[in-house]
Amino acid sequence: MSTIPSKAIQKVKLEFLRPGPSHNQLLSPLTPYIALCGEEGPVTVQMPFEHRQLLMRLRRLRYESDKDPAKDEQRQAEVRDLGEAIGRVLGQIPALLSELGNAAVEAGKLVHLRLSLSAFELGLVPFELAVGVDGFPGSGSPLFLQTRAPISITREIRRGRPLPINWNRPPRILFAFAEPDGLYVPAQSHLQALRSAIEPWVKIRNPGRDKERVEDVKKILTVLPNATLKQIREACAQAEYTHVHILAHGAPLENSGNKRYGVALCSDFDSSKDIIDGERLAIALTARDSSGNTKFCPTLVTLATCDSGNIESMLTPGGSIAHELHAAGIPWVIASQFPLWMSASAIAAEVLYQRLLDGNDPRWVIYELRQRLRTDAAGTHDWASIVAYATVPLDFEDQVDAFRDKQIRRRLEVKFDRIDELVGANIEIEQTQQTFNSAELEEEIGFLCKSIRNELKAWREEPEAVASFEIKAERLGMSAASEKRIGIAYSLLASSHAVDPSKIPKWAKESKKAYEASQAYYREALEFEPHNYWVMTQFLSITAIPALTSSAAFKCLSKAYGQWWITARQIVEWELNKASGDNRAYTLATMAELALLGVAYGVPDFNDLHAKEEIIRYCNEMRAQLDPDDFPLLSTQRQFRRYIRYWDREEWRGLAYTALETLGGRLSEESLED
Repeated sequence: MSTIPSKAIQKVKLEFLRPGPSHNQLLSPLTPYIALCGEEGPVTVQMPFEHRQLLMRLRRLRYESDKDPAKDEQRQAEVRDLGEAIGRVLGQIPALLSELGNAAVEAGKLVHLRLSLSAFELGLVPFELAVGVDGFPGSGSPLFLQTRAPISITREIRRGRPLPINWNRPPRILFAFAEPDGLYVPAQSHLQALRSAIEPWVKIRNPGRDKERVEDVKKILTVLPNATLKQIREACAQAEYTHVHILAHGAPLENSGNKRYGVALCSDFDSSKDIIDGERLAIALTARDSSGNTKFCPTLVTLATCDSGNIESMLTPGGSIAHELHAAGIPWVIASQFPLWMSASAIAAEVLYQRLLDGNDPRWVIYELRQRLRTDAAGTHDWASIVAYATVPLDFEDQVDAFRDKQIRRRLEVKFDRIDELVGANIEIEQTQQTFNSAELEEEIGFLCKSIRNELKAWREEPEAVASFEIKAERLGMSAASEKRIGIAYSLLASSHAVDPSKIPKWAKESKKAYEASQAYYREALEFEPHNYWVMTQFLSITAIPALTSSAAFKCLSKAYGQWWITARQIVEWELNKASGDNRAYTLATMAELALLGVAYGVPDFNDLHAKEEIIRYCNEMRAQLDPDDFPLLSTQRQFRRYIRYWDREEWRGLAYTALETLGGRLSEESLED
């Protein structure tokens, strides 16, 4: 699991302004632009291009079908010359030189250069080609490829108020591709890239259950072959897609005598082309309800379409497809400002979706994508073709980190769900447990447990966990909960009648080791965050289970940890006075569990009847507050179910049944986040 924390990013905003409307003005060396960067004052700069001259130079960057790009010296020279010219423009801004020069001192930190352009004609300038001048990191090299101080560039539109963004949503991807008029697009390569990217979050099933697996995939990925605009609009109106990936050819589009580029989708009536401009596509992607409010809006749209970032004309309002989508309220749009090789588009789909779904910051992903295209699409300038329009709110790093944490948890839950299926942890207590008739199943369980532990170890050792006691405690607690589930799985494996009897001691030993590891992680988490009542409660819980404490030792727990139990109850009572919503539900659950644990830690003053009344009161309040399918309620049911199924003791059996019955729970299922 390779991730880079979002907070290792330095943000630099560069804004170009000029008087007049954004459209209907041509590039000219005579036009002064105001450049604003950082806290320094404004600087006047001129672009060294006549409009017609730049259009001609950009046409030289279009690949010729009969030429090997690696041998096209004229195009390669143009890439370099344009890059140096743009680098000199950026070099005129002292504040930018200072910001980027300082960044080179801090190894490992990414610089996010936010380019704000209000003038349409500046959208034609391929800033992504810039070559660093003296004073910039890696001078003489392409600025956004050099490794001395990684820089990721995004574009954005000036707005009166920030564009809302919710990065932390469960991913759901719409993949639409079109091949009108017999055109070819590498749909299979893109589908394979997307399919591989979502694989860690697709339910693991036994071989031969292809139909169920297809349905599992459809919950995350929807495919629209030979897509029409109507199909895209209907799909976005019916479901909440967080990511939309469009694969199609770009095509010129004329409107009122102005040439722009559109997306060649399929017609609703036949196999001919329907060239869609950015405005129509934006309307289709941002579904609205009857009151005119946006119902669903994707967080990120990727356009594997040539010239989707190409403005071409600035005589009338509007812009490139990417510009129009971003202006319509889509926070992130990644497109191509030049023609893009088909192989490069497949690489882009692979890198973008694999890294983004893993939870990496998109600014790092853009930088990594340019590096990958430079190495794997040798001889091309596809690395500079990638253009990203982006909105980055103040709390964006926190949103990305929260999404990454949830993706890790979801990925682990898929593995645990498979383990539970293999050992029979998902069945009713009255039913016969699943039997093992193959060493392959035992091997698979071992592989999954090792994979879970490795992933959690890497998660605990990430820089933000090392720097923050709170984050460290949370991840240690997560590791403890995972080891607890592994211990349950191995105990079920050891008790299975179909397991080779000679292996039962091995699985019993592995179960105890996992429980001991869980206890140790809870204890360590408590040392980092001593006031965490949930961690303290779970430590007391795991310490009292039969696998770790004999019946004789159970009677001595009050002497060893009775004060811990009293402390935990007091902290939870204080928390309950101010808690609300789900937090109150979890606090009530902890109070109920501590009441049950009083049989171990509350003696000699423990009163079974009083504990039963407390459990009923807390569980009734939870049930009144929550819907039957709310996670806090299900989570609490699962925890009390464990006291009956896996950690059965005569002392707490009746209290556990009381809690489960009051909560309306059944004796089944498991969960990672309990």
